[in-house]
Amino acid sequence: MLNGIRQTVTVQPGGVIELRSPELSPGETVEVIVLLEAKPTHQHLTRFIGAAQGNFATPEAVDQFIRQERDAWES
Repeated sequence: MLNGIRQTVTVQPGGVIELRSPELSPGETVEVIVLLEAKPTHQHLTRFIGAAQGNFATPEAVDQFIRQERDAWES
């Protein structure tokens, strides 16, 4: 049966992580898994412009399309 210890620790200089627990006995074999907290990335919504299929890559491309459509209606 597996038992787990969950602690939040701060990484020390040199990438050192210190874990202390009274549940750990000297000489025991343990497996350590380190999970990093995801850092939020701030991305501009403009990165979506033209990203989906069928969308326009630039505002100028939209203007050109609208002009062409208007010209076609007037013909």
